[in-house]
Amino acid sequence: MNKTLEKTRAFEKEMIQAYDPARRPAFHLTGLTGWINDPNGLSVYADRAHLFYQANPYGRQPGQICWGHAATEDFVNWTYLPCALAPSEGYDRDGCFSGSALTLPDGRHLLMYTGFRENDGGEGYRQVQCIAAGDGCNYVKYEKNPVLSSQDLPEGGSEADFRDPKIWEEDGKYKALVANRAADGTGAILVYESADGFSWHFSGTLLANNGRYGSMWECPDLFPLDGTDILLFSVQMSTGADPAFHPGLGTVCMYGRYEKENGRFVPEGAQPVDCGIDFYAPQTLLLPDGRRIMIAWMQNWETSQFCREDLAFNGQMTIPREISFRNGLLLQNPVRELESLREEHTAYEGITVDGCSKLPGIGGRSVDLSVTVRPDGSEEGTKRFFIDLAAGKNVQTTLEFDPVLSQLTIDRTRSGYPHDIVNMRSIPVRLIDGALDLRILLDRYSLEVFVNGGEQAASFVLYSPEDAEEIRFRSIGRTVIDAGQYTLKGTVPEYRSEI
Repeated sequence: MNKTLEKTRAFEKEMIQAYDPARRPAFHLTGLTGWINDPNGLSVYADRAHLFYQANPYGRQPGQICWGHAATEDFVNWTYLPCALAPSEGYDRDGCFSGSALTLPDGRHLLMYTGFRENDGGEGYRQVQCIAAGDGCNYVKYEKNPVLSSQDLPEGGSEADFRDPKIWEEDGKYKALVANRAADGTGAILVYESADGFSWHFSGTLLANNGRYGSMWECPDLFPLDGTDILLFSVQMSTGADPAFHPGLGTVCMYGRYEKENGRFVPEGAQPVDCGIDFYAPQTLLLPDGRRIMIAWMQNWETSQFCREDLAFNGQMTIPREISFRNGLLLQNPVRELESLREEHTAYEGITVDGCSKLPGIGGRSVDLSVTVRPDGSEEGTKRFFIDLAAGKNVQTTLEFDPVLSQLTIDRTRSGYPHDIVNMRSIPVRLIDGALDLRILLDRYSLEVFVNGGEQAASFVLYSPEDAEEIRFRSIGRTVIDAGQYTLKGTVPEYRSEI
């Protein structure tokens, strides 16, 4: 074991002693301590799911990034495992960046990741692709790393922006997608092949941006879903891009056809994966039971510098989501295992809201809340409908539904964040049989909203005081609602060294 990894693991063991579950999300995964960002290596190995993640355990901002590690059997109860990768070699001395994982025929767990190195003198950096293999806890870096470097790039490809390998097995060989900045300055997704998972060569370009969707593409993922091929990637969207996408950091779901014979992706359409502020770099996993699960970093680079000084962590993962594709839409909903955390249940039907209402038993900061909104179209009926969440003295996060515009706006301006950053998103929504269905997951430090059975999703980090627990319903004009809530018990991740 290299000294950097040994030191990091010793620090983790020390920090677990100070782990306070009351100052953590109740049911969202954070790092053991310090900073986290992208999920990595989401895979099934030895009968459980493993999730690695970018981490700086020594502070709440990025530093020399390593791979933190957790595992689960049900996607709601997690076990922390020791740090899997840490910077140690010339090719990754400044960071072990994002990547993926699979199981080799000999039973080893193979990790493919991006090695990051700043150039001597401080001008620029280089990124290369590397391999490590292990037993689900301890991993050894391949002696012939890096396995892909600048010499393996197509003409005009950037050695600085060359990252995030996504590896899979296809027709008896291994393939990997790697994000790259092309000669025109925008993103491209490259394809590499290998017979054994260790020796790689360039195969071609899966898809080039050509300036259509933002700039550099990151964190690609390609998979079949319900008869359609899906390509996910994260990107910095510019103002004036496709109006379906908000400017800023986001993730694109492109659907179409993956042509195996020539290694190309033929797009047929695109849509945002998540319409909130805090969702980036998702990874997906096909489970043995046939479900495809998606997890993302619930944060974004533009706002991640801000965090509460009294919290030991900065960054968390979304709730794992089951995804499907139907009628041209990516559908996503919380994993069904979340229901195992349900406790007290409160339900109301046919409640008329005209003004401000609070319903007994509806409230809290760790809840699974469903609300069906039936706007009244009469003269006295719905002009605007609001749900105030995590509400208290001078704080609240508000969902506002405008039936005329068919628009849902989520506003966290009064949620503990500074006012001079983006705090609001508006989402076009539709009524189904005259109703809008909302499922709202509210955790101590986050909000995830799922619209109409997962047609849209929106994720937000919240830093409201933990005692801001009121949920209020407000209407300008008369609105009829159903509301049902389960409180959710907290989960305390175990730390297991397994060395």
